[in-house]
Amino acid sequence: MSGAEDEETQRLRARVGTTVRGKWRLDALIGAGGMAAVYAATHHVGHRVAIKILHPEGAVSRDHRARFEQEALAAARLGHPAAVQVLDIDVTEHGEPFLVMELLDGESLRERALRLGGVALPELLAHVDTLLEVLRAAHDAGIVHRDIKPDNLFVTRDGRLKVLDFGIARMRQGGAGLKTRTGAVLGTTSYMAPEQILGRDVDGRTDLYAVGATMFTLLTSRRLHDALTEGELLVKMSTTPAPPLAAVAPGVDPRVARVVDRALAFAIEQRYPDAQTMLADVRAVRRGEEPPFATAAMAGGDERARVHGRSIPDGPPFGAPLPGAIPPAMA
Repeated sequence: MSGAEDEETQRLRARVGTTVRGKWRLDALIGAGGMAAVYAATHHVGHRVAIKILHPEGAVSRDHRARFEQEALAAARLGHPAAVQVLDIDVTEHGEPFLVMELLDGESLRERALRLGGVALPELLAHVDTLLEVLRAAHDAGIVHRDIKPDNLFVTRDGRLKVLDFGIARMRQGGAGLKTRTGAVLGTTSYMAPEQILGRDVDGRTDLYAVGATMFTLLTSRRLHDALTEGELLVKMSTTPAPPLAAVAPGVDPRVARVVDRALAFAIEQRYPDAQTMLADVRAVRRGEEPPFATAAMAGGDERARVHGRSIPDGPPFGAPLPGAIPPAMA
């Protein structure tokens, strides 16, 4: 840890023991990212929650404040039990926006995979089943998550999945919060669909690509594409189809490979049309059956759109570079 990082951690930990808005006592620092810090907290009447506080430098940014509001609004609109619940939004005495959320006990799916050396296929399919239920509800409500990845999938100690961080979600016209214009690139590169990398308009099929990338990464312990720099990864993700899962993990169940390959179709129109269709395929595989949509599509020969790629019409250049470096393996 560098001196600057150590100083920042000390600053965040210095909040522990203080009280926010006269009612939330900050008990412990749970974690911190580039935009916010999360604390375990106790309300003065006794119930425990998580408090997510925007960093001071982000509090002056309209975009960062809008993401905070977006996370609260998306969670409220969705209201799904497997999406993390946002209970309140407020501002600290020092002007830093904060969210009050349910306090979760467990670990992210990425942490779980690293700790256990992988995630067993039956467990992974069960979590994907729940994830697709959440995405079905989100897409029906006009919400595209845009940052599905193992770090944003949380497994509680009793084995339930919670979907985190709707802070960069895109909401259909009529919703409030962050309105990300075409041309802006937000998300995590290793899990982003080509159209998202290129800053094009996105829909639910963009999230399904990220589900496929998440499954691919957890099943193979590698990213879709190897790259030495963020720029190289952006180019590969936006121009090169993902390799067939069976080519990277020959021992994987062929039915699972068909589902993953279909979700990762390079051309958006060749992917699953919606979360419900992918969910039906995942549930078929969990029953030991063929995934009907993926199998029928493969029989029709249109998997070539993924294997060989399909050009995306010329458009604007890449959006602003994404912050942060690419972590190894499951970044």
